[in-house]
Amino acid sequence: MEKIDALREAVKKSLLEWKEFLTPRIEPEDQKLEPKIVFDDENNSYLLLFSGWKGNQRIHSLLIHIEITGNKIWIQEDNTEEGVAADLEKNGVAKNDIVLGFQPPNLRPFTEYAPI
Repeated sequence: MEKIDALREAVKKSLLEWKEFLTPRIEPEDQKLEPKIVFDDENNSYLLLFSGWKGNQRIHSLLIHIEITGNKIWIQEDNTEEGVAADLEKNGVAKNDIVLGFQPPNLRPFTEYAPI
């Protein structure tokens, strides 16, 4: 259970850092749009999304979706330019504990992360 707890903390820290990075960059005219984080420890599922209004348009957009399965962090969605995997590494997660779940299984062995 120790490893799962460490992975959870690294994921949470990374998502909080992303939220802190994004919040001041929201344009003044978009102030009704905000980044939101969802931590679900029971199901080991973690999200960062934008929710709110941009003018008259409703926005509900997923930026990052991470799950912890089988003692590995699965990045299911990553709509960042830099990539959340690098942030997880900075927060102490080994590359072999990160799976790029958004990549097709046949391409994962060619990444620098876990090929599962």
